[in-house]
Amino acid sequence: MELNKRHSLALLLDPEKADLSRLSISECCHPDYLFVGGSTGGDTTKFIDELRLKIEDLGLQIPIVLFPGNSSQFSPKADAILYLSLLSGNNPEYLVGQQIKSARSIYDSHMDFVPTAYVLIDGGVETSTMRVTGTKPLNPNDLPTIVDTCIAAELMGKKAIYLEAGSGALNPVSPDIIKAVRAVTAVTLIVGGGIRTLEAMKAAYEAGADIVVIGNHFEEHPEELCAFLKVLKDLNDPKDLISADDERFMRLALNEAQKALSANEIPIGCVIVSQGQIIGRGHNLTETLEDVTAHAEIQAITAAAQTVGGKYLPDATLYVTVEPCVMCAGAIGWAQISRIVYGAPDPKRGYATYAPRAFHPKATVTAGVLENECRGLIQEFFKSKR
Repeated sequence: MELNKRHSLALLLDPEKADLSRLSISECCHPDYLFVGGSTGGDTTKFIDELRLKIEDLGLQIPIVLFPGNSSQFSPKADAILYLSLLSGNNPEYLVGQQIKSARSIYDSHMDFVPTAYVLIDGGVETSTMRVTGTKPLNPNDLPTIVDTCIAAELMGKKAIYLEAGSGALNPVSPDIIKAVRAVTAVTLIVGGGIRTLEAMKAAYEAGADIVVIGNHFEEHPEELCAFLKVLKDLNDPKDLISADDERFMRLALNEAQKALSANEIPIGCVIVSQGQIIGRGHNLTETLEDVTAHAEIQAITAAAQTVGGKYLPDATLYVTVEPCVMCAGAIGWAQISRIVYGAPDPKRGYATYAPRAFHPKATVTAGVLENECRGLIQEFFKSKR
């Protein structure tokens, strides 16, 4: 599993203290990830079972990612695990010891894993991580040591770096630290601890964070989640990137999705545009053709290639109602399509989670065009199947 590299929000839930009855998520207001874990304990498997039931009852698909404090907190019920190594400490038990203890269970579960460097920065309070591991955090004023630790993480092959100020931190990780780490690393950058305001979250993203993690604040103020998500949406979908043409062509893609819905197919539609003209259309036909590759994007790419008389489409924009899957993202990349516009995200199977580099290196992506309408069509389909 590759974590989404765009701005994402993770809600951190501690099985030992989180009250799921106060979890304030809905179809139109939910985080990109649910991180589950803590430093001390709790029944992780039971908690995940209850959490998954709650989100499925809402018709949602949100990846549940383990954020374990030790090997005993592993549960095969999660979708993925941050395979953490505490690089900021000098205790070998949390550099590699706990990892070895959990290795066989993770291996046998075939769970997706993300090798992650856990870097604790002093947030002004003693944290449970400090007490449990017997380690000290890095001094936030010692920027060279923090940066070198993160460089070492990437050289070791870590796929993510988690800059953590700690649960209940008085001071979140500063934008200066985030910027300095972002300048020398290319892996997914996760930032958490002490983030309580919209300004603090926005500052972390602007400094270079890919994923911001918030736990305590939303436990105390669950009603504020939607306000934070609104700021995040504005960051991800600047209004000047969504033009009238984008909405017009996405509506034509929705027309294609309606054709799929009428045929009892998963309603996803796609159109491909070049120089203001549609050169290819398609909708999901996997059931009709009994072909797992007959996705909307594949149908549209084939039609567009026939229109132009060639396999490459470097001047084209592809509009699709749902974030492309890995297979379709690969086809889009091979076709050299220069711009991709999609409606609803698909955190469970979308390309950004599993293959964020599948598109052509110079391709640009605009997300969230007519998102609510695109998502609503999918939800209508799956509700009818219950």
